[in-house]
Amino acid sequence: MNHNTPLSPLPLTHLADAQLRVMSTAQLREHGISSADAGAHCRSGGPWQQLLPGVCLLHPGPPTSEERLHGALLYAGRPPAKRAHGIPGQPGAGEPHAPYADAMITGLAALALHRFSSAPPLLSLDRIDVLVPRTRRLRSVGFARLVRSHTMPTPQQITGVPVAPVPRALADAVAQLAEAGAVRRLLTEAVRGGHCEPAAIVRELNHARLLNRPHVVDAVDSLLAEGRAIAEDRLYRMVAEHGLPDPLWNVDLRLPGGPHLGGVDAYWPDQAVAVELDTRAPRQDEDAMWSEYARKRETLERLGITVVHITPKKLRDALEQQAAVVRTALMASGDREPAAYVVVLPR
Repeated sequence: MNHNTPLSPLPLTHLADAQLRVMSTAQLREHGISSADAGAHCRSGGPWQQLLPGVCLLHPGPPTSEERLHGALLYAGRPPAKRAHGIPGQPGAGEPHAPYADAMITGLAALALHRFSSAPPLLSLDRIDVLVPRTRRLRSVGFARLVRSHTMPTPQQITGVPVAPVPRALADAVAQLAEAGAVRRLLTEAVRGGHCEPAAIVRELNHARLLNRPHVVDAVDSLLAEGRAIAEDRLYRMVAEHGLPDPLWNVDLRLPGGPHLGGVDAYWPDQAVAVELDTRAPRQDEDAMWSEYARKRETLERLGITVVHITPKKLRDALEQQAAVVRTALMASGDREPAAYVVVLPR
């Protein structure tokens, strides 16, 4: 038998091309190939080879990057559950990414699949990181490195492969990187490329306890500055493209002869409407930072100033809707009591 020979009368049409070339010993048994027969085919000079423990590559040449991905997932996952009449479960039936169970590609390999230009090509990676539940009783072996997690994210399907979302993949990649420039390039591309918002990245880095590494902290500081600049640009675009009156940009508000009330990103003095971008990073002092935001908002609203709170994600995903919220606040100003006079200063 060679790698082109049908394995058994059971249908293989549900398998992708790469899956036809990489199969677990459990899958082979379901198609009539015993473990002993599989082992014989994987002997030196045979038509097959053992890619990883319990995983066979059904041709003698080197594996492609796609075959390595499927092989790592087959090793880290579990065999598909059998259904009635002994027919094996098919990918997409019951479990969204069977036969890989809840395993998914993460780290640099996942970022390459997400098309990060700053991630190395798949074939150049010595290891492929696979995210698995904490309880999975397996060890890293060969090119498959297992990353264990108490909580598993919902994977994204990319070319038939379950892949960790960008924030989680970034955290798993950063955990293996000691070079500050590489970390900064990955985080910056995540934000500039529109893959996710800085807050989501920092949340994952904090959860992974990576924010005590100086080179990660430096990269995060650059990331937050980058994220704020992008959010401010979207805010400018929202005002220009949706016909809103020009506000005063980036100003501090004070009571005459009194205390500093806080800075806002945009302010319409005639309508007493302020917009504030929420670019907080979810670090360990998140509760304290939120309390500061809440206190400032309550103080301004007691003075009759309407504060519209906008997140960078809302500006990215629902710009028109956010413009409508601001427009409504501006139009409603005529129905409110006049606001207290405040001094407006450049920030």
